[in-house]
Amino acid sequence: MFLSLRLPQPLLLEGEAGVGKTEAAKSLALVLETPLIRLQCYEGIDAAEALYEWNYPRQLLSIRLAESQGSTLGEEELFGPDYLIRRPLLRALEHPGPRPAVLLIDEIDRADDDFEAFLLELLAEASVTIPEIGTIRATHPPVIVLTSNRTRDLHDAVKRRCLYHRIAYPTLQREVEIVRRRVKGSSETLAVQVANAVSRMRSSDVQKPPGVAEAIDWLAALNLLGIEHLDAGTIDRTLGSVLKYDEDQEVIRAAGLEQLVNASD
Repeated sequence: MFLSLRLPQPLLLEGEAGVGKTEAAKSLALVLETPLIRLQCYEGIDAAEALYEWNYPRQLLSIRLAESQGSTLGEEELFGPDYLIRRPLLRALEHPGPRPAVLLIDEIDRADDDFEAFLLELLAEASVTIPEIGTIRATHPPVIVLTSNRTRDLHDAVKRRCLYHRIAYPTLQREVEIVRRRVKGSSETLAVQVANAVSRMRSSDVQKPPGVAEAIDWLAALNLLGIEHLDAGTIDRTLGSVLKYDEDQEVIRAAGLEQLVNASD
């Protein structure tokens, strides 16, 4: 993250869901005391959703108003900055500073190849081209963080423009520190038990291994219920806080919930 800021160069974070990729961008914006502008990617996302679109109702109203006054509007007036609806990418480029905004392009692997190609100019030059206006360059180029769960491989052209870092699951000690920081007032003993049990789940045959986010959710639920020590019954009642697929819960139950308790002791 330090290199990404100083070079400057976009940062591509890969890792399993829930390991803290999005949180890294949020924390960076918090430390820099600058806005976080987030673009959530999805299948079929295009420039109209990511960059800009024209405010057609306002354009139509302006045309009708001009006609009622016996005047006309030129194309250069209708397709100017006043009629732009700025989406996340354009808002990040036009951020006035003095510090750059943090632009989070979240789960880029959910978008398609065409959208990756569309991003290349932004990643390389902190600029975008709008046909009716021209090229818009950032006065304060945004700090760009891209995240990927690697549901598919990204194009080499995107990776070449980025620094790359993979966030792995934390060590047991580090995960205990994280969950206790996020769940205020939780006991270290319970946090250790949760971290151990979650680690055992990750090494099992579940299709969706729980991330740090799920460990936080589970500890928060246990804390709210006043649970001080994990046992098989408690795990059974609260398993939906950490495993979100019925098939995964069945895998863990079939293996025996006691083995999670034993792993936690």
